[in-house]
Amino acid sequence: GMYVTIKNFVTSYFCKPDRGGIFTVQYPEERCAIFENCRNFPFLVYDGSPARVRCVACGICERECPTKCIHIEMEKDASGKPARKPAVFDIDYSLCMNCGICESVCPFDSIYMDHAFEVSAMGNRAKLFRHKESLVKSSEYFQKIRPALAALVDQKRRVAEEKKKTPPQGRTP
Repeated sequence: GMYVTIKNFVTSYFCKPDRGGIFTVQYPEERCAIFENCRNFPFLVYDGSPARVRCVACGICERECPTKCIHIEMEKDASGKPARKPAVFDIDYSLCMNCGICESVCPFDSIYMDHAFEVSAMGNRAKLFRHKESLVKSSEYFQKIRPALAALVDQKRRVAEEKKKTPPQGRTP
């Protein structure tokens, strides 16, 4: 035990923080670098305008969430048929344990984990209950915080769009 203490004491004086040295960050004034794959709270990605959320309200993330902090209701059109977009998409941040399962199970690339970690509220938990309007963020924001993953997702979506546009081979009329 004493070896670890002495090693940490010595490395804090002779090693730089990027080489494993122990250091102190004066938090509100200084900030540590956030890694690209850092995960905190989920958000929804939209393309173009906030009305064009990628989510189709399939409910997979709601079912797979271990704490059941996600609630989704599908929007209905005028005839009462499902419109394949969420009318209600709520996340209770007071229950969310930042596991990232919702991100990994989403087949439509619509929910990802944000880097925002300064989420707090005084008093009741109602302030930590986020509705769809406060969860949506642009695809440009997603590209800014997670550029490598965003590039892969964009490439995958482009390939899928090209597959839809090309007619299937083999049959001739």
